[in-house]
Amino acid sequence: MKRFICLLSASCILAGTTMAQPATALTKDQRMEWWREARFGMFIHWGVYAVPAGTYKGQKINRIGEWIMNRGKIPVAEYQQFAREFNPVKYDADAWVKLAKEAGMKYIVITAKHHDGFALFDSKASKWDIVDASPYGKDLLKPLAEACRKYGVKLGFYYSHAQDWNNPGGAAARKVASEGWTNPDSARIDAYTAAHKGHWDPAQTTKTMAQYMDEVAVPQVKELLSNYGDVAVLWWDTPTDMTDEFATKLNEQLKLQPHIITNDRLKRPNFAGDYTTPEQRIPKVGEMDGKDWETCMTMNGSWGYKSYDSAWKPTATLIQNLIDIASKGGNYLLNIGPKADGSIPAESIERLQQVGAWMKVYGEAIYETKGSPLQPQTWGRITKKENNGNTILYLSVFEWPANGKLEVTGIKNKIVSAKLLSNGNAVKTNSTGDVLNLTLPASPTDKIASVIKVELKGNL
Repeated sequence: MKRFICLLSASCILAGTTMAQPATALTKDQRMEWWREARFGMFIHWGVYAVPAGTYKGQKINRIGEWIMNRGKIPVAEYQQFAREFNPVKYDADAWVKLAKEAGMKYIVITAKHHDGFALFDSKASKWDIVDASPYGKDLLKPLAEACRKYGVKLGFYYSHAQDWNNPGGAAARKVASEGWTNPDSARIDAYTAAHKGHWDPAQTTKTMAQYMDEVAVPQVKELLSNYGDVAVLWWDTPTDMTDEFATKLNEQLKLQPHIITNDRLKRPNFAGDYTTPEQRIPKVGEMDGKDWETCMTMNGSWGYKSYDSAWKPTATLIQNLIDIASKGGNYLLNIGPKADGSIPAESIERLQQVGAWMKVYGEAIYETKGSPLQPQTWGRITKKENNGNTILYLSVFEWPANGKLEVTGIKNKIVSAKLLSNGNAVKTNSTGDVLNLTLPASPTDKIASVIKVELKGNL
């Protein structure tokens, strides 16, 4: 019996030791696999800035909504009063994630903390958060994390690690535009800004950036990577005044999430992350060859909610942007800016539902595809997959040919099959040299982008 107990004890100790060993580190390709297949994600910019919604002291503040504190040169104490009105009682994390999933989005990245320093989570490192500073008093990220797990959507956190306009010691933008200032003593603010690296309120400089890093940024990143289950993405932003020392401290926290991927904005060039992030633009052909990249874009003119921003992109533009980006091998991170009450603008919901309707029919042409080796065609874009030694091309046609004839240059392979993706109907083909000719129906199957699936023999 004693021998049995000793053996059992030894086994338990060995098992405990084995469990304590770190998991085998994944390669970059393994960590990036889901992301490369996803192609489409939702960006969410949400915070206290949704309360003023672009207006301060009766004046519309120029530029993007989440920068209103900076553009309006709002003093810290005054800006913090907006948090008393930030009470998102209409927030429904389950509905948000369902909306993203039904739109065809595979992951979500939310602003856990933007440049105004306000945390959407219960932070022990700062009282400037949703629990301590607002009447809502509840962590906003936990229900979102639960909903993402429920619906199989990957969760990512945006974190402004260097710029922070409320927590003392955080960096501020070096270049400060005078547009939108409402403080009558603008000359004094201008002088102070020049002397304090972009700050406009003495309350912002009562501590050093090193103190801010150790007391706020590093602890908050640790909280985000410890308290919400699996975190797929950490999306850094604006490495103003960052040093390698600061970046190293933040980067160390990633060990808490061995499978996590990060973007390239922690500190360039020494902390390159896993992918690069062109903003509000789609790169040219060849510009991103060999790189993993993600274009982030707004649906209108602002990331954060602005009550009077009516410059909404048409659904056709959103869908064709997605196709264009996928055809070049990138991901599309499309933004919504919820209101202060937790509701999503109707214009965003309508567009996402319309994108989702297209994706239900044509998503095969987006998910798990690679960029096309062919040049962009005048009539649309092409995405590619490999299939048992053959090549599948998805021809997304934006401009349906009036004569029913579509030409694709650069193809010498034998055609295995060609059909409309929407209904499986065959499409007649013939080849002349390296030009593939397709005879199409008189009308497109979709007014925004019809897709023809062509399988070629061998590799293109």
